[in-house]
Amino acid sequence: MTLDPNLETMLQAMVTYNMMGLSRGGVEKARRGFRAVTADARPPNLVIPVASTADGEYPAAEGPLRYRVYRPDLEGPLPTVLFLHGGGWVIGDLDTHDNQARRICAEVGAVVVSAEYRLAPEHPFPAGVEDAWAALRWVWTTIAGFGGDPSRLAVAGDSAGATLATVAARRARDAARAGAPDAPRVAAQFLIYPGTDFAAEVTDYPSRTENGSDRLLTLEDIVWFAEQYVGPRGASGDLDLADPDLSPLRTPDLAGLAPAIVVVAEYDPLRDEGVAYAEALEKAGTPTTLLRMPGMIHGFFDLGPVSPAVEAAVVESCAVLKNRLS
Repeated sequence: MTLDPNLETMLQAMVTYNMMGLSRGGVEKARRGFRAVTADARPPNLVIPVASTADGEYPAAEGPLRYRVYRPDLEGPLPTVLFLHGGGWVIGDLDTHDNQARRICAEVGAVVVSAEYRLAPEHPFPAGVEDAWAALRWVWTTIAGFGGDPSRLAVAGDSAGATLATVAARRARDAARAGAPDAPRVAAQFLIYPGTDFAAEVTDYPSRTENGSDRLLTLEDIVWFAEQYVGPRGASGDLDLADPDLSPLRTPDLAGLAPAIVVVAEYDPLRDEGVAYAEALEKAGTPTTLLRMPGMIHGFFDLGPVSPAVEAAVVESCAVLKNRLS
């Protein structure tokens, strides 16, 4: 399928006004620029309504970090979804991904807990991983104060957040196997265009070169984000890029994980490694639903107002998660 025409028009305008390339200009400029086109550009009439929101702090790996809880207008007990924002482990926060959390809350009928994690380069790998795991354990131990149903806990994220989500889900499985009494019982993983293979070369996945320019996420961006997170190709010399905490696709054992919903976009440079991960999960016996979204780009989950086709893809994705948690 061709690129959705509404998305194509948006991308052409971004190229015309030199708005492409999140990685150009350094970390602080990237953070400001991302916020400018997300939280700061969102008019009140496009904020997805939920029954209530509340902010607080959770005990992350090295001290308290912020979270925001979103509640639907439904009676409990309800599913609970831990949501981890994207942004290449470098940019993004609760506000940039506010509407994505709201959308999951509204469409799935779940209490959504959106948790921040420490960002690189100030806090490189494995800081984000450790915070994501701490967030999942905290939500699990306090689930009575959220959705209240311990049998319907999901971990979700988009892009880098999806990578963190699947690592947290794997750690939950490992803790349960080890007999840890407080091991979270995860009912579903909702992985929206995840990066799954840090150890790959550019040429390992055709989608990286096919879709690596003139998109919201470029190949230049991917390389830059990786360098902030781990250094140039793991420059410290003692970092294994095939570590499953970096590259979930390289996990030796993918059996027994929570059922996964993997969402990939046709025109995303990360498309092929997302597909590869879904196929590896399925091969290992982990129930997996792969949603291939034709005509879509990386980042589409927050672009419903841009295009009816995007809106339909978002609604379809959330419906699969709702069904899994029903």
